[in-house]
Amino acid sequence: MSDNLKDILANLNKDIEQDKLLDYLNKKLPAAEAHEVEKQMADDAFMNDAVEGLESFKDKKDVLLLVQQLNEDLKKQTQKKKLKKEKRKLKEQPWLYFTIILILLLAIIGYVIIKKYLTTM
Repeated sequence: MSDNLKDILANLNKDIEQDKLLDYLNKKLPAAEAHEVEKQMADDAFMNDAVEGLESFKDKKDVLLLVQQLNEDLKKQTQKKKLKKEKRKLKEQPWLYFTIILILLLAIIGYVIIKKYLTTM
């Protein structure tokens, strides 16, 4: 199978190897190892649902096309989110920092002058 399918299946369960799971889907595992995979599927409902969904495809080419399409859609969505985050970030603008520091200094100087003026009266 393609590496794309392995990428998606990698997040199912860290205890099971990707190749073993793919061999299980293709019914290439020995009975003892298949039983072990089924036991792990019984413990993890998400993994069980995912494997059942992948088994429902009759043609493995459909699975590969679906995986490729899902990966492309996921990349597009994450790229959009990255662009939105970049737009929201405060960009490095030295004049902005200079302005903020200048306003703070003017406020402090104004406070000191007013304080001296009020104490001399």
